[in-house]
Amino acid sequence: MKHKSKEKPKEQKEAKPKSNETAELRDRISNLQKEKDELFEKLQRVSADYANLQKRTQKQIDDNTTYEKEKIIKTLLPALDNFEHTLQNAYSAENADVLIKGIRIIYDQMLDILKSHGVEQIKAIGEKFDPALHQAMMQQVAPDREENTVLEEFQTGYKLNGRVIRPSKVIVNKPSSEQETIQQQDTQQKQATDEGGKQ
Repeated sequence: MKHKSKEKPKEQKEAKPKSNETAELRDRISNLQKEKDELFEKLQRVSADYANLQKRTQKQIDDNTTYEKEKIIKTLLPALDNFEHTLQNAYSAENADVLIKGIRIIYDQMLDILKSHGVEQIKAIGEKFDPALHQAMMQQVAPDREENTVLEEFQTGYKLNGRVIRPSKVIVNKPSSEQETIQQQDTQQKQATDEGGKQ
């Protein structure tokens, strides 16, 4: 009988650590639950802030676009006013030179307005053909001009802040058959010289 009484306290001792372990686990679960709830609340706040930011950003973009359009239109209005005055006075103009002078003034004014917005014309006539700036519409032979030089311009090209927004449409000088023959001979002589030097 004494033997049995000794075993009971051992069982009670083993039960106590289990209840402590369970209590610790419950505390841990409770802490993890609180942490999860806090993180979920933060996530909801961040999500709401992000949604608000998207709405605000879109509104700012729309407002800026409207403002820039308004600014451009306001700068164009004086040129439009001058155009209107020129048209009103066209019938009473003494000769065509007066009318042409008025149109030239408006044209120059439009170019100045475009410059103020970062737009510039691409130089073409007399320039070396550049496919990044020019669009060749056709070729002509002009023996007195250099090969690949722009001879004429069909349509003026423009850049916006240095970036081509419309290339110039041009006629490019191509070499005459005599010039091509001379160039081919020069190329062959150069190749022969280069090959002779390599040997």
